[in-house]
Amino acid sequence: MAGSSFGTIFKITTWGESHGKALGVVVDGCPAGLPLCEEDIQKYLNRRKPGQSNITTPRKEADEVEILSGIFEGKTTGTPISLMVRNTSQISKDYSDIASYYRPGHADYTFDEKYGFRDYRGGGRSSGRETIGRVAAGAIACKILEQMGIHVCAYTRSIGNIEIDYDKFDSSLITATKTAMPDADADKEAVAFLEDSIKKCDSVGGVMECVVTGMPAGIGDPVFEKLDANLAKAIMSIGAVKAVEIGDGCAAAKALGSSNNDFFCMTEGQIGKKTNHAGGILGGMSDGSPIIIRASVKPTPSIFQTQDTVNKSGEEIEIQIKGRHDPIIVPRAVVVMECMTAITLLDALMINMSAKMDSLLEFYK
Repeated sequence: MAGSSFGTIFKITTWGESHGKALGVVVDGCPAGLPLCEEDIQKYLNRRKPGQSNITTPRKEADEVEILSGIFEGKTTGTPISLMVRNTSQISKDYSDIASYYRPGHADYTFDEKYGFRDYRGGGRSSGRETIGRVAAGAIACKILEQMGIHVCAYTRSIGNIEIDYDKFDSSLITATKTAMPDADADKEAVAFLEDSIKKCDSVGGVMECVVTGMPAGIGDPVFEKLDANLAKAIMSIGAVKAVEIGDGCAAAKALGSSNNDFFCMTEGQIGKKTNHAGGILGGMSDGSPIIIRASVKPTPSIFQTQDTVNKSGEEIEIQIKGRHDPIIVPRAVVVMECMTAITLLDALMINMSAKMDSLLEFYK
C-alpha cells in the first residue's frame, strides 16, 4: 500500500491494523543525540488511548509503546527509530457481518473498489487506531521542537454548537477535561450534550484548534511546498477531518482587505504584526506570529441506529452496527492534530537549513 509515509527529511511510516497483532511507526531522519525513552512517547499516547471516560469507546487498551530500534544508552543514534504498540483488546467477531456490506460514512466501499479486498475488522488501516503511529512519532517531533523553543498546543474548540469561551481559557484543562476543552463550563455543557446523544444512539462532531508559538519567520516555501498547504495535508490526512482553516480561514472570504490585512509594526526592536488574521503564515512561509490551525471533524459514522446501505451483492438492506465506538472523535484526535502539526513543522525546519548560503557555510565552517 502506497501512502503510508509522510515527510521529507523527518519522515514517518506508519504500519498495522486495528485488529492486527500490533501497530507502530518507523521514524527516519531524527538527529542523533536526542535523549529519548518510552515515557516521552507514552504521555502522548495516553491522551489518545480509548476507554478513559463515558464519552469514548469502551475498548480497553493500555497502548504501551515499545522502542525497538534507534536508541542506545538513552539517546537517539540517528538511525531509524521503530516504535510498536501491541493490540490486546480487539474483538474481531463484532465486525464479521461487515464483510458482506458497506457501512455508511466509512471507507468500506472505497477500499473494496481500490483493492478488491479489505480487512473489515474494525476498518483495518482506515481505523482511528492507525493514528497510534502518528502520535508516537509526533511525540519525538514535539520534544525536538521544545528544545528549539517552539511549542505546539492543540485542544477542542467546539463540540456540536458548544464553543469554548477564550476569556475562560485554561491550558491545564486540556488534559484534565473529558472533552479536551480548555474551558470548564464549556466542557460540562458538552459532556451533558454528548451523554444525551449517546442515549439517542447518535454521534457528534466538532472543531479542533492548534496554536504554535515560537516558530521563526521564513519557514516553508512559496509555491508547491507552502507551509500552510503541507499543514493542511497533514491535518486532512487524519480520519474524519473534513475541513482545515489557517488563521481566519473561511471568515476571510467575507472580510475586506482593509480589515483582513495584518499591519506590520516594530515591537522591542523586532518586526511584528498588529493583528494575526493570516494565522502566522504569509505566502506559504511562517511570519513569526503564532500559527493558528483549525480542523472540522465529522460525527463518528458508527452509530447504533438502523441505517440503509447496500451489500456486496448489490441488494439494498438495513443494518445496525455492532462493536465499540466513540460517540465523538474530537477529544482523542486533539493529540493527533498536535503531533501531525509538530511533524510537519520539524520537517520544514530541517528542509530550511539549506535555504541560505550563509547557513551552509556556518554549519560546515
